[in-house]
Amino acid sequence: MLAWLIIAGVNGFCQKAIAQDYSLPSSSEESSLEAPEPMEQVTSVSQLNDVQPTDWAFQALQSLVERYGCIAGYPNSTYRGDRALTRYEFAAGVNACLDRVNELIATATSDLVSREDLAQIQKLQSEFAPELAALRGRVDKLEARTAELEANQFSTTTKLSGFAIIGVQGRNSNRGDVSPRDGIKDTNDLGTNTNVISLSQLYLTTQFTPRSYLFTGLLHGIGASSPRFNNSVSRNDVLLGYEFPTDGFVISDLHYHWLAADNLALMIGTENVNMTTAFRGPNRAESGATGPLSLFAQRNPILNIGFGHGGIAVDWQIAKRFSLQALYSSYNPGNPGKGTGIFDSNTTTGVQLLITPTDAVDLSIYYVNNYSSDGCLLSFVGDECLTANSAPLQTNAVGATVTWQISPRITLGGWGGYTSSYIPGQTGSVETTNYMAFVNFPDLFAKGNLGGIYVGQPPKITSSNLRTGSNVPDTINTGLGRAGGQPGSTLQIEAFYRFQVTDNISITPGIIHILEPGHTPNSDPVTIGILRSTFLF
Repeated sequence: MLAWLIIAGVNGFCQKAIAQDYSLPSSSEESSLEAPEPMEQVTSVSQLNDVQPTDWAFQALQSLVERYGCIAGYPNSTYRGDRALTRYEFAAGVNACLDRVNELIATATSDLVSREDLAQIQKLQSEFAPELAALRGRVDKLEARTAELEANQFSTTTKLSGFAIIGVQGRNSNRGDVSPRDGIKDTNDLGTNTNVISLSQLYLTTQFTPRSYLFTGLLHGIGASSPRFNNSVSRNDVLLGYEFPTDGFVISDLHYHWLAADNLALMIGTENVNMTTAFRGPNRAESGATGPLSLFAQRNPILNIGFGHGGIAVDWQIAKRFSLQALYSSYNPGNPGKGTGIFDSNTTTGVQLLITPTDAVDLSIYYVNNYSSDGCLLSFVGDECLTANSAPLQTNAVGATVTWQISPRITLGGWGGYTSSYIPGQTGSVETTNYMAFVNFPDLFAKGNLGGIYVGQPPKITSSNLRTGSNVPDTINTGLGRAGGQPGSTLQIEAFYRFQVTDNISITPGIIHILEPGHTPNSDPVTIGILRSTFLF
């Protein structure tokens, strides 16, 4: 099951970061779904109605264009019609006419170029010499960059990308009130030695048509933050967003994407089709590779529920500021045995509405329905196993996330979530809540850097009145499993600062402080120091 926690922490972000020419824009973006207008030839500068005809240079360029047809404009007769023509844009028109005249001379048709035109061109060259030099320098750089990309491309149809993470972390010595939970600290934390965790992932994006592609991911990880206290309410408190030990490379992603209409995209696959990859996240810092350090700080744990392998998802851009995502997934779709398959295993249905009421505010509201054959929601954060005897659970969950960009360098945000679960055919239910408040500081101290502070409570059983013997909190307390909620409330405080060394390399020091781990009042606080380095390619 832990195989999918890392996909939420890292892969969910990195996959979304791979820009596709045909992907749907976020509802928080101002871009239109309409294709840009194609260029068409014009025959007079006067058709470019935002060029002011009061300058001598306008008259000179008009004459050249009408003689040689050397400027292209947009069909609506504007040239950057939302503003006045700049000197750089005017220089681009001069440069186009220069190229046209040179072409005529090179093809032995120089008799078509008059001495007067050559004099006008010389005068324009002199007047706009700085702008022409800058323009040609930009073109040279673009051509060099294009040549480099073409020389180093992985395939004409398949693009290779990925990342590598190396993290060094350690936590303080602490004791917990674990077994039984009776107010007495009885267990030492055995995972306090400093260790190294590494994670590598390769992505292959194979283009079939301009509107469809196949996404494949390979993942390899070494190291973890375990051992941890061996009870279900404390072992998820210190999980990091990039820890996932594997035996060699494993297939982490295998799903096909199709832009069925200009505002409707479909995803279907057998690996990593879940809410972390299908739903758009309003927190743009979400990433176990470059964002917060812990798994809990990535997103509302409700969006982790189920961690489906195979399934189908849709993304519908209803309007410019509204989008809807929906998903059905199965945790074990490849096995036809009892309690497995597409419809009989741990299954999840989720719906999210993403709204951007203003340019600075993003709001997502989501509902999740999950069936778990063993009582565990597979969210891997806080209280995720909700029955003491592994009885199956039917769960309904709701939540919301909001972010507010106060300024380009400060973003406030938060989320809250609630779940209600019951054992099919029995009375009683178990309820959990979680919340998080955070502030991100993009470009802190330098462009590309990121600072963040996150404070929240991981999922906590607030009420459990299942049949005696099934309730988790009292099973930990006395072993009897009577009705009741958790005696305390875990509070996680996380701060980090990502330093962007180069465009591809970042280093992120950070600290996580956990009060009342495992929702246990008498357990010692846990402090974790982390240094994460990331290489993206």
